[in-house]
Amino acid sequence: MIIWLNGAFGAGKTTAAHELLHLLPGSTLYDPDLVGGELWKMLPKERLAQVDDVQDLPAWRRLVVDTAVALLAEIPGPLIAPMTLLVQQYRDEIFGGLAARRIPVQHFLLRPDETFLRARIDQRAASDGDAVRNWCLGHLPQYDAALDWLSADAHTVDTSRLTPRQTAELLADAVRRGEGVCRIVQTPPPRAQTLAAGVLLFDDRDRVLLVDPTYKAGWEFPGGVVEPGEAPARAAVREVAEELGLRLTGEPALLVVDWEPPTAAQFGGLRLLFDGGRLDAARFDEVALPGEELRDWCFATEAEAEQLLSPNRVARLRWALRARAQGRALNLEAGVPVGA
Repeated sequence: MIIWLNGAFGAGKTTAAHELLHLLPGSTLYDPDLVGGELWKMLPKERLAQVDDVQDLPAWRRLVVDTAVALLAEIPGPLIAPMTLLVQQYRDEIFGGLAARRIPVQHFLLRPDETFLRARIDQRAASDGDAVRNWCLGHLPQYDAALDWLSADAHTVDTSRLTPRQTAELLADAVRRGEGVCRIVQTPPPRAQTLAAGVLLFDDRDRVLLVDPTYKAGWEFPGGVVEPGEAPARAAVREVAEELGLRLTGEPALLVVDWEPPTAAQFGGLRLLFDGGRLDAARFDEVALPGEELRDWCFATEAEAEQLLSPNRVARLRWALRARAQGRALNLEAGVPVGA
């Protein structure tokens, strides 16, 4: 298990974590900052110039998960991770990766009132210098912007008038009660190339329906992995029913087959998109998301979808829309038509 202590820079996460070690037998401090520091040393300056923070590196997010897995293979746990995590899609990626490896997360937000928070940041300047103080203060707007999703996702502990020991005692009690458990789908990572089927559903303005998974970054098409022995079109219909609560009649028409090449981070495989047709407005009320898997859904124009989807999915959508207009399926390799 991982106990993730989140909050603003300067909220007292690290001092509370050290106190918490004494209250939870077998616990070990896990500092993802150390992972980032070593990664920062190894990457060339040209790559580092492209990001503002080590958390923006996909490699950091993967290593945070892989390092936790490696540590828990050596020690019983729990791991206590005092780490500010303010970008929701990074939370999805990390917590989703941990869930896929059957590692539960208890997520806590240490939230002192702003007056107390700023006072603590000022106190840090005496020992750590003005550069650290300015760093903490500079990230307060990002922290404020993230509070809505943080408060909904994590168990909040008001630490305004608490010492680190008192904070740790409250956290230890909350851990034992099972507070802050991250309810997230546990999808095992693929061990080979996979076959996945997605469905494009449209409204009366020809906008496409997208969903926001809780377990990985970015938006997606409704759909999922085709089970062994399952027909892809039937898998697409099944996934729409499971994810959205919508029952499609008949089997949807194929729009694109896209071969996604393997990379260092994933195995790739075949990705199919089917045409689920247009939904009447009356059916919008039928949409019921599984909370542990999907956070939200929306209809998006092609231009809006480009801001929500990953580049490979944008290419897939672009060609699927053209296939739909032409009334014929397209064969793609890495998002590019072949054999047309």
